[in-house]
Amino acid sequence: MLLAFLAALLTLPAGTLVTAPAAAARGLVREAAVPAATLTEVADFGTNPSNLRMYLYVPESVTPNPAVIVAVHWCTGSGPDMYNGTEYDTLADRYGFIVLYPSVTRSSKCFDVSSPQALRRGGGSDPVGIKSMIDWVTRTYDADTGRVFATGISSGAMMTNVLLGDYPDVFAAGAAFSGVPFGCFATTDGSEWNSACSGGTLTRTPKEWGDLVRNAYPGYTGPRPRMQIWHGTQDDVLRYPNFGEQIKQWTNVQGVSQTPAATDTPQSGWTRTRYGGTGDRAPVEAVSLQGVGHNLYAQGMASRVLTFFGLDRPGPAPQPQPGACKVTAAVNAWNTGLTTSVTITNTATTAVNGWKLGFTLPAGQTVTGGWGATYTPTSGSVTAANVSYNGTIAPGASVSIGYQASHSGNSAAPSAFTLNGTACATG
Repeated sequence: MLLAFLAALLTLPAGTLVTAPAAAARGLVREAAVPAATLTEVADFGTNPSNLRMYLYVPESVTPNPAVIVAVHWCTGSGPDMYNGTEYDTLADRYGFIVLYPSVTRSSKCFDVSSPQALRRGGGSDPVGIKSMIDWVTRTYDADTGRVFATGISSGAMMTNVLLGDYPDVFAAGAAFSGVPFGCFATTDGSEWNSACSGGTLTRTPKEWGDLVRNAYPGYTGPRPRMQIWHGTQDDVLRYPNFGEQIKQWTNVQGVSQTPAATDTPQSGWTRTRYGGTGDRAPVEAVSLQGVGHNLYAQGMASRVLTFFGLDRPGPAPQPQPGACKVTAAVNAWNTGLTTSVTITNTATTAVNGWKLGFTLPAGQTVTGGWGATYTPTSGSVTAANVSYNGTIAPGASVSIGYQASHSGNSAAPSAFTLNGTACATG
């Protein structure tokens, strides 16, 4: 079954082998770290428990504080195969980002997405080696740590899911082609293969899938990477039900509805659904390819990945623009307490079915009660989730909620809100 993955493409020789620069020289290595516009292997990049190899492509026109894409190969493939078989290098020439190609040395040439070590942050195996590669690149090229992305095909798609689960504070987004959810391939007997998962018979609830991701980094409460998912309906290696299971997992992780906020057909035979937002950078985007098998990646798809990542333009990616929702908040305060009345308006053209409103309470405020939603936690970054009677907000419609809070002097309303991960206008 392992050999049923994508056949490796012809491998061109890698560029010059280089070693990590000495710490004292790192401030001066931008030009000399690796040759420009050629695939180069980097050695001695840091902790590497599973003996991965690191290949790097840096364009001649690399931008200051560049973004980084980690492009992860399939079983039987290699970093140079991924370089030759995709167009991320030519897109890097156009937009100035850096491409990192991890490469497996174990006999199967498959990434470890199944061991307990791989499925927890800092646990060892391949994810730790890839994190070391990223650290080398960001340190050497002063790369933008807020614009690190992962994409992969087949085994690389599975590793993309794993990387985003293990290191949500490292990656801004991922794009997985013919993969499976985080934890789906988990085994405890040393096997690299999980037949129930590959066969599409391993199903879980959205919360169960989401908990697997959250348990990879217990206690983490920061933002989660966005995810783009691609799958062919006739995939006979990693069966099509894995597409839906990934959607369940990442919508739960993002705290957005499983009901698409938008559905379209960007190309004949494709169905694209977006969750938690309607624009090019929704929290979750999924593309189903009718009648296509496991080998679905084709030229042109990388450009769509860049659009989802926000890298299809020079310089830093623009921030998501408000427009799908509007929130107003009015405060009535007294000596040590306050009430805040909040109105959520759906300004999109499709209904919101199930919602979570995110906001940050000013320092010193603690929620003591509320109406129209459940509030967790009671201070800091708070999420207000709908209750049974107000979960649907029609286009143009509004929902009113509110909370009581204590305060230690600052009685202001929150200054920013997100609805299912989408930034809202305020006023």
